[in-house]
Amino acid sequence: MNHILSVSELTSSIKNTLEENFGDINLIGEISNFKAHVSGHWYFTLKDSSAQISATMWKGVNSLVFFTPQDGMKVIVRGKITVYPPRGNYQLDVRSMKPAGEGELQAAFEKLKRKLSDEGLFDVKHKKTISKFSNKIGIVTGIGTAALKDMISVAERRFPLAELVIAPARVQGEGSAEQIVASLKMLNNQNDIDLIIIARGGGSLEDLWPFNEEIVARAVFDSRIPVISGVGHEVDFTITDFVADLRAPTPTAAMELATPDKRDIFAFINEFFYYSSNNLTDKINKEKKEIAQILNSYGFKSPQDNVRNKSQFLDNLVFRIQNSVDKKITYDKNRLNLIKGALQSNNIDKILKKGFVLVKQKGNFVTRESNFIKDESFILKFFDNEIIIK
Repeated sequence: MNHILSVSELTSSIKNTLEENFGDINLIGEISNFKAHVSGHWYFTLKDSSAQISATMWKGVNSLVFFTPQDGMKVIVRGKITVYPPRGNYQLDVRSMKPAGEGELQAAFEKLKRKLSDEGLFDVKHKKTISKFSNKIGIVTGIGTAALKDMISVAERRFPLAELVIAPARVQGEGSAEQIVASLKMLNNQNDIDLIIIARGGGSLEDLWPFNEEIVARAVFDSRIPVISGVGHEVDFTITDFVADLRAPTPTAAMELATPDKRDIFAFINEFFYYSSNNLTDKINKEKKEIAQILNSYGFKSPQDNVRNKSQFLDNLVFRIQNSVDKKITYDKNRLNLIKGALQSNNIDKILKKGFVLVKQKGNFVTRESNFIKDESFILKFFDNEIIIK
């Protein structure tokens, strides 16, 4: 009887055979069912028209890939065959990945462009206004690059008052997209940045690919600060160009769009001063002419007559007021004398002085005989004294 193998023994034998004979292979195929796990690992299927194979690319290794894989993209991978014993499955452990050709990158570019366009990320209504005078400009680009040197030179020449804040980022190769996003977020966390330029020099589609990544496009769209894209040369277009608030054909042109030219400012000031001076002189001459016309008018030819007429009119008013006051005083004085005479004629002392006597009983004057109480004491009031009668 032949030797009987256990499942583990058979799987182990297959594992050793496959991994020894397929330890370093290059494979071309189309990606499907791509999934970037939260752990950072990539899981996908590589297929052609007749067969397929499961594949994995571990975190750390996949960080060296300069693009984000998409379903339907044709790629060339290098790796080894591994066997997962618990399930008895074999799979491809991918160590490197690159597009099968530039056409694959172009297809991915068009696919993402359609997707973001359908979502409205390119719509004009979302574009923020670029200020003509930006005091503080953030720049996302590579340190020491020709693009950065050109932009600094342009800013110094055109508008030296502008302050430049460099947010460095890799602009080519693996990890570039993530660094660009981090730099954009850093600038957005500052409160004094007026404008952001995201830029790099020209290159191949592969070189410019970080600016075609979806995470970069969404970071540019979400920026609260206006963004100018100056990526590549004039003929180069990236997804970032479509999402940005303004697209410049080159990094140099981006800085020119971001800054006013000091020569234009000086020319404006000189022109403003010239025309303002002329306008002010014309205004003064016009006012002088109007004043001269007024002074030469009929009203100013005989000012003394006008003063005399007004003075006479004023004297008449004063005279009329004075007569009215005098009449009022005389009337009130006569009326007062009448009242005074009436009061004096009814003065008690004056009546008593003539020999009349007043009778008081219980504190009241007795004016009628019927009011006199015979058995009650009373007082006789004379002019010079009072007598009590009991």
